[in-house]
Amino acid sequence: MTERFKTTRTSQYIMSAVNDTKFSSEVFLLTGIHGQEDVYLWISIPFCLMYVISIVGNSVILFIIKTDPSLHEPMYIFLSMLAITDLGLSISTMPTTLGVFWFNSREISLNACFAQLFFIHSLTFIESSVLLLMAFDRFVAICNPLRYASILTLPRIEKMGLIFLLRGVAVVFPLPFLLKRFRYCEASVLSRSYCLHQEVMKLACSDITVNSIYGLFVTISTVVLDALLILLSYVMILKTVLSIASYAECFRALNTCVSHLCAVLLFYTSGIGLSIVQRFANSSSPLLPILMGYVYLLVPPMMNPIVYSLKSKHLSAKIIRAFNK
Repeated sequence: MTERFKTTRTSQYIMSAVNDTKFSSEVFLLTGIHGQEDVYLWISIPFCLMYVISIVGNSVILFIIKTDPSLHEPMYIFLSMLAITDLGLSISTMPTTLGVFWFNSREISLNACFAQLFFIHSLTFIESSVLLLMAFDRFVAICNPLRYASILTLPRIEKMGLIFLLRGVAVVFPLPFLLKRFRYCEASVLSRSYCLHQEVMKLACSDITVNSIYGLFVTISTVVLDALLILLSYVMILKTVLSIASYAECFRALNTCVSHLCAVLLFYTSGIGLSIVQRFANSSSPLLPILMGYVYLLVPPMMNPIVYSLKSKHLSAKIIRAFNK
């Protein structure tokens, strides 16, 4: 009887050890677009093109603004902040995305995955903050033009940029540590070619309540708050513009906001669309959420330099002049 009891306890111990090993996966498996593996090489062509346009476009804008003293104004300083953020977003996702589609390199270590999601989420929140700063710039320029130069001084712009940079980093900093304490199943397969907190969190074989609550808090206190403040800024701008008697002046004032409005719509529309699709899309057809995820991270960094180059005659003239030299 004693021998039988020992055998049973030993078996339970072995099973416990096996289970512990099973739930301690050290890598995640990235996925491109499920079901389209045969055409990954062709799919990689538009992805590669988007990365090239994003990196070259934002780099050109940064170079022109840095080298031309006439562009050292608040509006263009904020634009350079947006370009730096978009460059960071593109560089954060490019190695794993092209690795999956070009070389079928699917494995990523836990630490590398946590580092990638830290940069992706930090830069996303920073971009939201930069768009808010750009809305504030347009608000001051239209609603209080006589005090524009005294309000948006270079030291003040630097302080605002630093505050929002620290906010973006600080709110995301706990996420890798919260994820690191979990155990992950052996078949930890991600649905995209990059890591996001929401998806990695769901692969944990543990209680994720704290991560869910903290993630919701961070989103509301950053992106949602910024969106509401941007909306408030444009309500005030519209109120001021509609009080202008001259239609020509009214049109001229609104025309200075078009580029920023396009950037805001690109960023928030794709983000809201991704959130809606992830919650309400049919789980048997995951293609739409995957595509929306790529749109959210790849399209705004690609389109922002194009929109600003086309809409800002001063900037486009400087770019053309630089390439004609």
